[in-house]
Amino acid sequence: MQQQRRRFKQTRTLEERLAERAKRLREEAKLLPPGIGREYAVRKARQAETGSHITEWLNSPGL
Repeated sequence: MQQQRRRFKQTRTLEERLAERAKRLREEAKLLPPGIGREYAVRKARQAETGSHITEWLNSPGL
């Protein structure tokens, strides 16, 4: 018996979701004390921002 794949229709673009995640992680990092947890949140925010920029670049008409 084959399982049905769950489909989910995204209402916002990937860039919007990544930018929102980066903003949320940066706000969360401000509340954390200096240390590993804060550095982890900042690193994840930077990764989300980079991902957003890369997808914008890939979707640009110049490619």
